Amino acid sequence: MRVVCTQKDLNIALDIVNKAISPNVTLPVLNNILIKAIGKKLQFSATNLEIAIRFSIDADVRNEGSITVPAKLISSYVNLLDDDKVEVRLDEGLTLALKTKSSETKIKGIAAEEFPLIPTVEKEHSFTLPAQVLAEAMGQTVFSAAVNTTRPVLSGVFFKVDKDTLKLVATDSYRLAEKIIKLTPKAEKEIECIVPARTLLELEKVLMGNFSKEGVEVNISKNQILFKVGDFELTSRLIEGKFPDYEKIVPKATRTKLTAHSAKLNMATKRVNLFARENNNSIKLTATNNGILQISTDETRVGEEHAEMDIKITGENNKVALNAQYLLDVLSHLKDNVIIEMDEKLTPVLVKPEKKEDYVYIIMPLKV
Repeated sequence: MRVVCTQKDLNIALDIVNKAISPNVTLPVLNNILIKAIGKKLQFSATNLEIAIRFSIDADVRNEGSITVPAKLISSYVNLLDDDKVEVRLDEGLTLALKTKSSETKIKGIAAEEFPLIPTVEKEHSFTLPAQVLAEAMGQTVFSAAVNTTRPVLSGVFFKVDKDTLKLVATDSYRLAEKIIKLTPKAEKEIECIVPARTLLELEKVLMGNFSKEGVEVNISKNQILFKVGDFELTSRLIEGKFPDYEKIVPKATRTKLTAHSAKLNMATKRVNLFARENNNSIKLTATNNGILQISTDETRVGEEHAEMDIKITGENNKVALNAQYLLDVLSHLKDNVIIEMDEKLTPVLVKPEKKEDYVYIIMPLKV
């Protein structure tokens, strides 16, 4: 293998595929990136056996070939190069040589044949949507997925496609987020699957950093999902099981509806939460008909805070206790005004943007 490419392209490619690397002691080759020169492309692949990322860059390929090299070492080295052109060469003894005008290094690798095969996703179901739209939807939902894996179906995001609509839903049983996207063109069949939250966290980073203005092709088979945009491919396993029938817990009617400025509510909640951390992040929201929302916490070991802000309110005076972090998580993704709907003390609280009907966030209240 002998290839010439730019340092910038090489650095970008390594950064992208590194997102699939998880330190693995039992299989050293999983700590490596597979580098393959083929045709007019230099292809990079990495996997942790749950997700796999493949990315290609244009290059002057003089001889084809392949090898795997330690991901952390080669990424750190290439990031420190200041020359424009880099010659990538495979020497005898499974050694990858990197040469520029001012430097030359050799990195010992593992044979490409030892690298796991990345599964091929059969094109059973597919649809396309803008990368920025998908990235935004993932950002607004994935934080609601469960961190632990006692119930695997809750550690992922539920994808439901029905004609011209894609729903992304995530819940950890204490809060739930649902985002609705319009698909153009329509999908041919109804599709349901659960995608691991970690897959979407890494995908969101790549899309927003490199492909925000392009379209993403999504292919779904029985056990795998493939996201493809340009020369980038991310393959992931799907989570087996049935996602909860979440629509039953969405309140149909509420006694109190208030509208607040998202950024101001975010700042006030952050101030109160400085003290609420001593009380398991428990804060109280009190809405009154005089157009005031009070945000407070009980006195804790470090002190207490009481904040007020102007709101628009319809319905009755109301009071509810919430986990402050759950509220802050959603406010960081909503701009301008938000609507908060409350009913009984232990009835789920709704949070949604004022001017859009495509997103809803539900928080289970705390016992006062």
